[in-house]
Amino acid sequence: MTDPAPTRLRHYGRRLGRKLRPGRAALLETLLPGIRIPLAPGKPLDPWALFAARPARLWLEIGFGAGEHAAWQAEHNPDVGLLAAEIFVNGVASLVRHVSERGLANIRIHPEDARPLLAALPEACLDRVFLLHPDPWPKARHAERRFVNPANLDALARAMADGAELRIASDHAVYKIWTLEQMGKRRDFEWLARRADDWRVRPADWPETRYEHKAKGEGRTSLYLRYRRRPRD
Repeated sequence: MTDPAPTRLRHYGRRLGRKLRPGRAALLETLLPGIRIPLAPGKPLDPWALFAARPARLWLEIGFGAGEHAAWQAEHNPDVGLLAAEIFVNGVASLVRHVSERGLANIRIHPEDARPLLAALPEACLDRVFLLHPDPWPKARHAERRFVNPANLDALARAMADGAELRIASDHAVYKIWTLEQMGKRRDFEWLARRADDWRVRPADWPETRYEHKAKGEGRTSLYLRYRRRPRD
């Protein structure tokens, strides 16, 4: 099977925001190296071997923002090995702080673009994937930058186990429509919604993120989409 990730990746958006506080900068130096996912170009990754005890399930969060959702999921699901990818340094520092303060042993962080990580994972290894409030890139000329696109969905479908769940959230009108259109074309994913509340109401095991709280305060409502990876033929 060919590598679903492009050989040369273009990155968009910010890598660094405000100057890090000394404590968070120190955690990046001391704690992050021990929980960072080691990727070698062109080599497969054994994700179960990243943890001291083999996790019962593997989950992935793509673009974890400030890390509060990833930390909550890891804390409430101790049998899960949570892989978390984020390119924004300030967000990485925030999640590392959560790991330190809560003593979370079941999170491993990829502080880079998620696509090489997806490419390195074994087929059908992921039991759940989160993509919460990705950058909408609302202008039509930037549509190819949106994470929900055929190539990335192919990579997700390869790495997700049969029956695995994909959760996508967005508060942006353009991205909501775009996601529904792109996912509606897929034969390998089934939309789990059966009634309006299934996409309007956030499930109990789906904590609110800082970004979502801010969007709500600005009058934007979020869409909560859940899809199941269909069985392979």
